[in-house]
Amino acid sequence: MSLEQLIESCKKNDAKAQSQIYKLYASKLFSLCLKYSRNYAEAEDNLQDAFLTIFGKISQYQGKGSLEGWMKRIAINTALQRYRSAGVFDIVNEGQIEDVSLEIDEEQISLDFLLGIIQQLPDRYRLVFNLYVLDGYSHKEIAKMLEISTGTSKSNLARARLILKEKIEMHKTGSNSQSL
Repeated sequence: MSLEQLIESCKKNDAKAQSQIYKLYASKLFSLCLKYSRNYAEAEDNLQDAFLTIFGKISQYQGKGSLEGWMKRIAINTALQRYRSAGVFDIVNEGQIEDVSLEIDEEQISLDFLLGIIQQLPDRYRLVFNLYVLDGYSHKEIAKMLEISTGTSKSNLARARLILKEKIEMHKTGSNSQSL
């Protein structure tokens, strides 16, 4: 069955087609959910909730853009929804924002270590860092998605970079006993 046929069948609540779509995209969407979740179990919950939303709203998918891109936006929004009402963001004055650069020596830092320290960031910093650095959203888009100001987005990104920079420096010197 082609992707278009699977989508049309999903629009008719066909469980077999839904299962096929799930099998095709679950691993990609799970890794995305993991980026925006505190831990593995929360990522599983976010994935489940995302697929419930995807299948509940699949009739709204008009074929403009890729299905995968549409589903990724839903997965990100599902994960972010947990944080919007929790008040995890601090409002800051844009004048207080320092630009922090983060340079990574790929020979000294493993991808697993880097992903691990990103996962340890406080929610507000991790979400903005992932949206801006890993997924390419602008501060204006992030502010809208998270219902915060662009200044808060910029501040949270700078703080995330600073924490990551400190963690990487401690790792390089072998004194990584401190936690976030």
